[in-house]
Amino acid sequence: MGIRVPALFSALGGLLLSGCTVIPPAATPAPAPAPTASFDWFHYDGADPVDLTLRPGAGQYRNPILKGFYPDPSITRAGDDYYLVTSTFSYFPGIPVFHSRDLVNWTQIGNAIDRPDQLDFKKLGLSRGVFAPAIEANRGTFYILNTCVDCGGNFLITATNPAGPWSDPVWLPEIEGGIDPSLFFDEDGKSWILNNGPPVGTPLYEGHRAIWIQQFDPAAKKMVGPRTVLVNGGVDISKKPIWVEGPHIFRKDGWYYLIAAEGGTAEGHSQVVLRSKSVTGPFIPWEGNPILTQRDLPRDRPFPITSAGHADFVETAAGEWWATFLAVRPYAGDFYNTGRETFLMPVKWQDGWLRMTARQEVIPYVHAKPKLPPQPMPHVPMTGAFAIRDEFQAPALPPYWMMMRNPREQWWQIADGSLKLRARPVGLGDFGNPSFLGRRQQHLNASASTVVRFAPAGAGDEAGLVALQNDEYWFFLARGLDKGRQVVRLKRRAGADAATLASAPLDISAGAPLYLRIDARSGEYDFYYATEPGRWRPLRRGEDGTILSTKTAGGFVGAVFGVHAVTAQ
Repeated sequence: MGIRVPALFSALGGLLLSGCTVIPPAATPAPAPAPTASFDWFHYDGADPVDLTLRPGAGQYRNPILKGFYPDPSITRAGDDYYLVTSTFSYFPGIPVFHSRDLVNWTQIGNAIDRPDQLDFKKLGLSRGVFAPAIEANRGTFYILNTCVDCGGNFLITATNPAGPWSDPVWLPEIEGGIDPSLFFDEDGKSWILNNGPPVGTPLYEGHRAIWIQQFDPAAKKMVGPRTVLVNGGVDISKKPIWVEGPHIFRKDGWYYLIAAEGGTAEGHSQVVLRSKSVTGPFIPWEGNPILTQRDLPRDRPFPITSAGHADFVETAAGEWWATFLAVRPYAGDFYNTGRETFLMPVKWQDGWLRMTARQEVIPYVHAKPKLPPQPMPHVPMTGAFAIRDEFQAPALPPYWMMMRNPREQWWQIADGSLKLRARPVGLGDFGNPSFLGRRQQHLNASASTVVRFAPAGAGDEAGLVALQNDEYWFFLARGLDKGRQVVRLKRRAGADAATLASAPLDISAGAPLYLRIDARSGEYDFYYATEPGRWRPLRRGEDGTILSTKTAGGFVGAVFGVHAVTAQ
């Protein structure tokens, strides 16, 4: 597909070749080889109702610019090139890196966390791990600051090529207890790190946080000098604002502007701005805050976009200002399965202040493009309606495929034109690293299908197609055995409730191809199987898909479709 394949999916090639070979005693029988599931292809396609209603014309683009679970976007410019990163939490590889030259068409060029030894996600929930990366380019070096929540704290990684490789983490212990660090390179040559952190003294209320700043030495990769509070609580602490976070500083016309998210990541989310003549403050908030929000709009409006905030700004060579930010597209109330997505809007300047949305102004699905040279559509679309088919012919997986947490062994392989997963005794709900690979659900209405070749040897051997939100909320359309006979079954976990919802016998030989498909229709999911191409049989229709929503499952990730193999041995 014309995409640079990251080091991850080839880096483990030597893992199983190192160390010593242990030969069991002669009296100990060798364990039966683990069954392997082969997937010949994986097909994803999706479209949203708004795609048919609001169509971009000539010179326009469509929001979101990155559909699906791509939250907390941060952007930087290096010459005529733009680079963007987003959160991945406890998925691996982590922190996707995107490239564009027009701010509209984006191609993933790698993952910043693509080696298992860079970070350790342990057995953390999928909504822990790497939060809110911030990327900056300065004098030929690219910097990503990030927080590994419950897995090390705040760290810095660097690269001379944003496609990678990225360095091992340099830890920043001075920000202990803080999150969302970002870098600012000032015109006088000094560098500064901002972050969300605890306030001075005892917090006054739940969600009371502060924005801190401290000087940074890029050569030594260390923080130096005193730490200073720039914002206590938010723009007006008398109103008890919650979770001021995601701070960035930039300079324009002699002013330092500080932007930050405020109000939490749900429907009260917003973006605010303050300014100062000094990088260390005092910062004065704009009386027209917030500069971006959708919380003042009626919930029953058509095609709502909600929970907008966590913005980052970039200035083009022509002097235009644009912002990337996160928001969500619920299909009902506050239910959305596609996670928090990346949007693009222009930044408007007036009287020394800026804003993105006026009071009760909706975020546009369609807008005029930036004044940048037109670019071709990417090989892998990220916006609008599209279809992608992975044939597994390349030597490694495309960089948008992910697994749950770090691998400790290589249990996957691409060979003979198929993706092969070695079944292991690690399940989807085990908070481990199961034999599972997935890609994001990027549309409200979407379909994922595959063909699996698998010969289950025991009752605990299963392989098939998955729709998953986290370890405790998923569907598994699995090929397995029931009393020695092959079956296809639908398993579901919704919190503490785990059940087999449906099962049907398979009149096919072991290892023969079985076709599987999952259709998402907003809050409902349908499950199909076939023993011949195109002859789909429904196993279960109209299942409650809200279990894959953030509203139900909690956390910060979005739903993914993927393939999985497991054994009870």
